[in-house]
Amino acid sequence: MTPYVLVVEDEDALATLLHYNLDKEGYRVGVAGDGEEALIMANERGPDLVILDWMLPKVSGIEVCRRLRGRAETRNVPIIMLTARGEETDRIRGLDTGADDYVVKPFSMVELTARVRAVLRRIRPGLADDRITVGDIIIDRVAHRVKRSGKEIHLGPTEFRLLDYLMQHPGRVFSREQLLDAVWGSDVYVEARTVDVHIGRLRKELNGTTDADPIRTVRSAGYSLDMDAA
Repeated sequence: MTPYVLVVEDEDALATLLHYNLDKEGYRVGVAGDGEEALIMANERGPDLVILDWMLPKVSGIEVCRRLRGRAETRNVPIIMLTARGEETDRIRGLDTGADDYVVKPFSMVELTARVRAVLRRIRPGLADDRITVGDIIIDRVAHRVKRSGKEIHLGPTEFRLLDYLMQHPGRVFSREQLLDAVWGSDVYVEARTVDVHIGRLRKELNGTTDADPIRTVRSAGYSLDMDAA
């Protein structure tokens, strides 16, 4: 099952950025804007990991951490604390309260997502599997390998990232612009039609001699990985 990450952050811009990047990594994401809302959301739907800001309205991050550790249902949920407080005494206090990791602002999203994977691997290894299976397609992110019906498929790096992203969201239709942003990055200028070229290459390698095409073209909308259409 895809891990559910609860982001607790009162800065709207940062919360949006965290949601976007975690969703891009394939996680299900919930966002709480204050400590009180975080506790309610954690109680309603147990998260697999919490990214928790220290300075929060209503209930502080430290208190949220303490209460989560005090509940049987959330006692073992991994918690990564975010804070601008970088002093050693603050880090120790956060860890002593029950946090599993501690990230000081400002931080890079690449580092944070790497820490999320590391914490899940260490504490909940079953949730950190770097292999995704959709239908008869298996993608192994660590080994950088793809198999379909047991047969090895050789993809270029862009086609690999494209398939990886589509497999994280099976059945969902993405426009060319959305795929460009997710696979190539928002800071790189690439023509939208480039997506068509790489989709064509991906289809050629995935399908081989079979007519069972898992990539569905939706006219005027974009592309989707749809095993029911294969």
